[in-house]
Amino acid sequence: MGDAVGQMLASAVGIAISPLPLIAVVLMLATPRGRVNGTAFTLGWVLTLGVITTVVVLAGSGAGADDGGTPADWTYWLKLALGVLFLLMGAKQWKDRPREGQEHALPGWMRAIDRFTPGKAAGLAALLSGANPKNLVLAIGGAASIASSPASGGGKAVAGVLFVLIGSACVLLPLRVYVFGGSRSAVVLGGWKTWMGEHNSAIMTVVLVVLGAKYVGDAISGLAS
Repeated sequence: MGDAVGQMLASAVGIAISPLPLIAVVLMLATPRGRVNGTAFTLGWVLTLGVITTVVVLAGSGAGADDGGTPADWTYWLKLALGVLFLLMGAKQWKDRPREGQEHALPGWMRAIDRFTPGKAAGLAALLSGANPKNLVLAIGGAASIASSPASGGGKAVAGVLFVLIGSACVLLPLRVYVFGGSRSAVVLGGWKTWMGEHNSAIMTVVLVVLGAKYVGDAISGLAS
């Protein structure tokens, strides 16, 4: 199980520090229906990430990702492809970053977030975790790492749960601060939103490049052995 957790940790952290869902849930919590919509958004995120992780782990395990205690060759080719994709996404993220003096353009749906229903909040979370290319690739990469580990079925299940929990920190932590933070919660969450919004491009560029280099390195090392 330790190997499974170690392999997926980088991808889980990459999902956890995604700025967009954190900004979305903070904006949602500041609306009149913040508690209900924020909870719906968080549940939608956790469930979607959980479904993706479960499907990939089960599919990978059924396809022989763990070949007699060592990852099958096809898992290294998958890691290589994902690593190259991470590097390309990192380069695009840096290329499209706002220049000095420019404000980062936020999606149009954020202006309508105060009119969201719980269903729309959960649907938005599902889209951000399951349809957003960056988070989807990170989720597939992390789940594939769990599937290719030599851990037992129970160990992979525990690693999958940890992967979902760590990857959901970007929505679980703001909700916790909102519920238990009292009068200071608005100030704390506002500070997080501002900082993440200003450093969105730099954060995701670093995450994608580091993960890309790790995946490519692991793939080359595994294929050469």
